[in-house]
Amino acid sequence: MALSQRTCNNGHQYYKSSDCPNCPVCEAERKPENGFLSLLAAPARRALENEGIRTIHQLAERRESEILKLHGMGKASLPKLHSALKEHGLRFQPEPNSKK
Repeated sequence: MALSQRTCNNGHQYYKSSDCPNCPVCEAERKPENGFLSLLAAPARRALENEGIRTIHQLAERRESEILKLHGMGKASLPKLHSALKEHGLRFQPEPNSKK
């Protein structure tokens, strides 16, 4: 796919080769400075935010398998999420057939 120049609603001009409609400048501006969401790449962060997961406690209410199914969430994000949960004495909910 060829690069195409685009302009977002905020007037930022950027080039993209994918169908992704998100402006990289806007994404960089809205990236949190701290907290577990700041550890993630934009697609993973958006995946959690779109599910209403904005706090570490909201994350701990979910199963790892649920999080991994979200569009934009990849296996590379899981170690970061596990570490953030552990730092707060939390973890994902157990899987239905798990013995934990």
